[in-house]
Amino acid sequence: MLSSFDWLRRSRTGAELIVTLKYLEERPDLFSGEEEIGPPHSALNGPCRRCWLYSRQPEQPYCPACQLILDNVGRFAPVSRHAILIWGYVNQLPKQLHPGRGFQEHRILYTYIHDDHRFLLAMYRRGLKPWLQELALYHGDTLKGMLQIFPTMGAGEQTGMSDILCRAIHREADFSRDRLRVKFFADAYEVLRTQDREREGILIFEIADFLSVLEMAAIFRTVLRPEEQKIIYELLRMEDVEEEKFYWGRLLGQLNQEAKDMLNAWKIRSWPPGRVKLLYELIDYVVFYRTD
Repeated sequence: MLSSFDWLRRSRTGAELIVTLKYLEERPDLFSGEEEIGPPHSALNGPCRRCWLYSRQPEQPYCPACQLILDNVGRFAPVSRHAILIWGYVNQLPKQLHPGRGFQEHRILYTYIHDDHRFLLAMYRRGLKPWLQELALYHGDTLKGMLQIFPTMGAGEQTGMSDILCRAIHREADFSRDRLRVKFFADAYEVLRTQDREREGILIFEIADFLSVLEMAAIFRTVLRPEEQKIIYELLRMEDVEEEKFYWGRLLGQLNQEAKDMLNAWKIRSWPPGRVKLLYELIDYVVFYRTD
């Protein structure tokens, strides 16, 4: 019989995974494992074509649980595009895992508790910063372990969410639980290939350092308009130093004083490429600061 975690591992896309999390929370009886096991696969018959274990419904290719998941995938696809997943391997489960616990409960979509030290959390990506802040505020140095953060993926990819999730679990114990660390992936497939991010120094952070970069991304997004952000990114990637100096000077003449002060204080032109890349990756994870 399939366990709750086995059902999560049946998810091909992020939307399937989020729908499965939803029904594991709201209708655990659906996955109780009391259904009849289907017949062996043959040319004319066989088990459910998704879970490959339970009996198909009459005149349908899927079992009741798989049919319900697949019927709701389209409805949750827009949610999945704005969602992230957090696989936590910690010394104790934090309080901020369920709606109604903590300040930012409305940002959490669904939670799966694997055991006393592991959990999977689905949340809107722009809820990441306040959730981590709250985690640090409530638990301080008592919470230790690794939080692996990665986005969901859509249909059409050769790799599925089950592969991503299993690889994240396989790498969960890479570091001792002597402090709380964050491993951040901008794309789900990077969970399978960590070499590039490791080489660029933008994979693993202590939680305070990661929050600091998130804060910089929020300020950057607030102070600069989208077209200005795009120009700066193009300038920081230019290889011709003299040309870059010319266009940088022209850009500064067009920016307001607050933006110029921010860029000068950060010394962003001397940043390594990996740090610039991380700042721009995190812009979509933060909200504007209200300036009125």
